[in-house]
Amino acid sequence: MTDTRLSSRPDNIWRILGWGAALTLLIAPLIAMRFTTEVNWTASDFVFAAVLIGVPGLLFELIVRTSRHWAFRLGAAIGLLACFFTVWSNLAVGIVGNEDNPVNLLFFGIVLIALLGSAIARLRPRGMMAAMIVTAVVQGAVGFALLGAEIVVLPFTAIMVAAWLSAAALFHRAAEHESRTGEG
Repeated sequence: MTDTRLSSRPDNIWRILGWGAALTLLIAPLIAMRFTTEVNWTASDFVFAAVLIGVPGLLFELIVRTSRHWAFRLGAAIGLLACFFTVWSNLAVGIVGNEDNPVNLLFFGIVLIALLGSAIARLRPRGMMAAMIVTAVVQGAVGFALLGAEIVVLPFTAIMVAAWLSAAALFHRAAEHESRTGEG
């Protein structure tokens, strides 16, 4: 009988680090509130932040169970971080103008495209690659359409397109591995 605890140990370390980082992000405002009046979170702010941080974490847990290939996992991590960063920055300050600007709804649509594309792909590498490419194209088109709206749109678009395409490249690598070995 094989001892499986040793083979799963690296996964456990990454899980502890990941969830520890999430907890640290949630505790940071609580600590800051003890030292400054600039940070004034309510219980609902903490609940909302927990959901905003926890949902991508839980999705990544699902993805880790879906594939053992490092490229797939890294592609998923980059895609989820891109979704998180888009939602967080859009809700915090807004990408165009402030968070109340209705144009910012376009960026939530980009996140929706990534998530729906991933669901349609059923988390299969080739489909995920296609979903990330489509998301990158839509991100670029939105950025191009809003080019004159705000100075931040151009660097934000460039960073996000690079993230989506990086995820697509990693999913491509995972798909090649899957087709060579027959494993996901």
